[in-house]
Amino acid sequence: MYTLGPAALQVKSRGAGSTEGTRGVSETTVTAPKGLVSELAAVDARLESLPPSKALEWAVAEYGRDLVLAASFQDIVLIDLAVKVDPRIEVVFLDTGAHFPETLAFVEEVRARYDLNLTVTHPGPEAEAWPCGSDRCCEVRKVAPLRGALEGKRAWLTALKRSDAPTRANAPVVGWDEGFGLVKVNPMAAWTDDDIESYLADHGLPALPLIAQGYRSIGCAPTTRPTAEGEDPRAGRWSGSGKTECGLHA
Repeated sequence: MYTLGPAALQVKSRGAGSTEGTRGVSETTVTAPKGLVSELAAVDARLESLPPSKALEWAVAEYGRDLVLAASFQDIVLIDLAVKVDPRIEVVFLDTGAHFPETLAFVEEVRARYDLNLTVTHPGPEAEAWPCGSDRCCEVRKVAPLRGALEGKRAWLTALKRSDAPTRANAPVVGWDEGFGLVKVNPMAAWTDDDIESYLADHGLPALPLIAQGYRSIGCAPTTRPTAEGEDPRAGRWSGSGKTECGLHA
């Protein structure tokens, strides 16, 4: 694999609000060398039909301690899979300052269950001017802290699934993330919510308690509501705002 450095990367800036559905997220895009992109595409094609554990094994072998797993903790399945491959993998949780108390309690429960190597980020002082639900809240409370957590890393893991939303329908298992300037691995890209529920049941894993209360896509408390049976799970996020993504996966 390529070693990423400033000479190998082309950086382009785009103004705030330039990405549809994210509103207010300021972006810098980083273009990888063509050779790396084609190499990642070959890896992606190889892993596409394999179970998530194989993508995790590849990522850990390839990147080692330069790999980070960013978790909302609704995605406990990815954590369970990842620690089986590398028990000391770094897990990052973005504490926005606006999470449900149930979410924060579940983070601690899961941390103790796996003795996680957990990093918790917090927004900087600039977040005071952008409370949850304002135009730049996700930028300063999620995107910027994650950017800091990924600094110096070569790859990150996410629980993103194609079935989550139309904006994620073409997500690869492995690809280049122009937003953060590193490799992005989505081991469960091809999974569905039914796959997640089956894994939880088969492995006796706890679920975030809010799910049983109708919260099927869980973010910050002020901008998340329960969804009705048959309603798109992500309809409960930023309801009525036209916003569909926070910027982490834009």
